[in-house]
Amino acid sequence: MAINHEKDELGVFPRFREFIRRNRLLNTTWRIGVFTVGATVLIGGLVMMVAPGPGILGIIVGLAILATEFAWAQRALHHAKQAAEKAKEKALDPRKKRRNTILAVIGGLLTGAAVIAYLVVYSFHLPWNIEDWTPWR
Repeated sequence: MAINHEKDELGVFPRFREFIRRNRLLNTTWRIGVFTVGATVLIGGLVMMVAPGPGILGIIVGLAILATEFAWAQRALHHAKQAAEKAKEKALDPRKKRRNTILAVIGGLLTGAAVIAYLVVYSFHLPWNIEDWTPWR
Protein backbone atom coordinates (compact mmCIF):
# COMPACT_ATOMS: atom_id res chain seq x y z
CA MET A 1 0.00 0.00 0.00
CA ALA A 2 2.91 2.36 0.70
CA ILE A 3 4.11 1.95 -2.88
CA ASN A 4 0.83 3.24 -4.28
CA HIS A 5 0.89 6.12 -1.82
CA GLU A 6 4.38 7.09 -3.02
CA LYS A 7 3.22 6.99 -6.63
CA ASP A 8 0.31 9.26 -5.75
CA GLU A 9 2.76 11.81 -4.34
CA LEU A 10 4.79 11.90 -7.57
CA GLY A 11 4.15 14.86 -9.82
CA VAL A 12 2.88 14.68 -13.37
CA PHE A 13 6.31 14.77 -15.02
CA PRO A 14 7.90 12.00 -12.91
CA ARG A 15 4.91 9.73 -13.61
CA PHE A 16 5.13 10.59 -17.32
CA ARG A 17 8.88 9.89 -17.34
CA GLU A 18 8.34 6.60 -15.49
CA PHE A 19 5.80 5.59 -18.12
CA ILE A 20 8.28 6.39 -20.91
CA ARG A 21 11.10 4.46 -19.19
CA ARG A 22 8.99 1.31 -19.15
CA ASN A 23 8.73 1.27 -22.97
CA ARG A 24 12.13 0.70 -24.59
CA LEU A 25 11.27 2.42 -27.89
CA LEU A 26 9.75 5.47 -26.19
CA ASN A 27 12.71 5.69 -23.80
CA THR A 28 15.22 5.59 -26.66
CA THR A 29 13.23 8.18 -28.61
CA TRP A 30 13.02 10.41 -25.53
CA ARG A 31 16.78 10.17 -24.92
CA ILE A 32 17.53 10.95 -28.58
CA GLY A 33 15.25 13.99 -28.36
CA VAL A 34 16.90 15.20 -25.15
CA PHE A 35 20.33 14.66 -26.70
CA THR A 36 19.36 16.56 -29.85
CA VAL A 37 17.92 19.55 -27.99
CA GLY A 38 20.73 19.63 -25.41
CA ALA A 39 23.49 19.29 -28.00
CA THR A 40 21.91 22.03 -30.13
CA VAL A 41 21.77 24.44 -27.19
CA LEU A 42 25.31 23.47 -26.14
CA ILE A 43 26.68 24.03 -29.66
CA GLY A 44 24.81 27.33 -29.82
CA GLY A 45 26.52 28.33 -26.58
CA LEU A 46 29.90 27.38 -27.98
CA VAL A 47 29.22 29.45 -31.12
CA MET A 48 28.18 32.39 -28.94
CA MET A 49 31.56 32.26 -27.21
CA VAL A 50 33.04 33.79 -30.38
CA ALA A 51 29.88 35.43 -31.74
CA PRO A 52 27.74 37.94 -29.86
CA GLY A 53 25.51 36.37 -27.26
CA PRO A 54 25.47 34.75 -23.84
CA GLY A 55 27.80 31.85 -24.62
CA ILE A 56 28.42 30.63 -21.09
CA LEU A 57 24.71 30.66 -20.34
CA GLY A 58 24.06 28.59 -23.48
CA ILE A 59 26.71 26.07 -22.50
CA ILE A 60 25.34 25.69 -18.98
CA VAL A 61 21.73 25.38 -20.18
CA GLY A 62 22.77 22.82 -22.80
CA LEU A 63 24.62 20.79 -20.19
CA ALA A 64 21.64 21.05 -17.82
CA ILE A 65 19.34 19.67 -20.51
CA LEU A 66 21.74 16.82 -21.24
CA ALA A 67 22.22 16.16 -17.51
CA THR A 68 18.56 15.20 -17.17
CA GLU A 69 19.36 11.95 -19.01
CA PHE A 70 23.12 11.43 -19.16
CA ALA A 71 25.56 10.91 -16.28
CA TRP A 72 28.53 12.30 -18.24
CA ALA A 73 26.65 15.57 -18.70
CA GLN A 74 25.93 15.71 -14.95
CA ARG A 75 29.66 15.45 -14.26
CA ALA A 76 30.46 18.08 -16.91
CA LEU A 77 27.79 20.39 -15.49
CA HIS A 78 29.24 19.94 -12.00
CA HIS A 79 32.72 20.87 -13.29
CA ALA A 80 31.29 23.86 -15.18
CA LYS A 81 29.55 25.10 -12.03
CA GLN A 82 32.78 24.76 -10.05
CA ALA A 83 34.71 26.67 -12.72
CA ALA A 84 32.07 29.41 -12.77
CA GLU A 85 32.25 29.72 -8.98
CA LYS A 86 36.05 30.03 -9.11
CA ALA A 87 35.79 32.65 -11.87
CA LYS A 88 33.26 34.61 -9.82
CA GLU A 89 35.52 34.58 -6.77
CA LYS A 90 38.46 35.66 -8.90
CA ALA A 91 36.50 38.47 -10.55
CA LEU A 92 35.32 39.82 -7.20
CA ASP A 93 38.84 39.92 -5.72
CA PRO A 94 39.50 43.69 -5.21
CA ARG A 95 43.16 43.54 -6.27
CA LYS A 96 42.40 41.70 -9.50
CA LYS A 97 39.39 43.92 -10.17
CA ARG A 98 41.58 47.03 -9.86
CA ARG A 99 44.25 45.47 -12.09
CA ASN A 100 41.65 44.54 -14.73
CA THR A 101 40.22 48.07 -14.68
CA ILE A 102 43.67 49.59 -15.16
CA LEU A 103 44.45 47.15 -18.00
CA ALA A 104 41.11 47.91 -19.67
CA VAL A 105 41.72 51.68 -19.54
CA ILE A 106 45.26 51.31 -20.90
CA GLY A 107 44.00 48.95 -23.63
CA GLY A 108 41.27 51.41 -24.60
CA LEU A 109 43.72 54.30 -24.78
CA LEU A 110 46.17 52.27 -26.90
CA THR A 111 43.36 51.15 -29.23
CA GLY A 112 42.16 54.74 -29.63
CA ALA A 113 45.72 55.91 -30.37
CA ALA A 114 46.15 53.13 -32.93
CA VAL A 115 42.91 54.08 -34.70
CA ILE A 116 43.89 57.75 -34.85
CA ALA A 117 47.38 56.84 -36.11
CA TYR A 118 45.84 54.66 -38.83
CA LEU A 119 43.53 57.48 -39.90
CA VAL A 120 46.40 59.97 -40.03
CA VAL A 121 48.80 57.66 -41.90
CA TYR A 122 46.24 56.76 -44.57
CA SER A 123 45.09 60.36 -45.13
CA PHE A 124 41.61 60.09 -43.73
CA HIS A 125 40.34 63.48 -42.78
CA LEU A 126 39.53 63.77 -39.13
CA PRO A 127 36.30 65.65 -38.32
CA TRP A 128 38.16 68.64 -36.89
CA ASN A 129 40.34 68.94 -40.04
CA ILE A 130 37.59 69.04 -42.66
CA GLU A 131 37.67 72.33 -44.57
CA ASP A 132 34.63 71.90 -46.84
CA TRP A 133 31.61 70.20 -45.23
CA THR A 134 29.83 69.63 -48.57
CA PRO A 135 29.13 65.89 -48.75
CA TRP A 136 29.16 65.68 -52.59
CA ARG A 137 32.58 66.96 -53.49
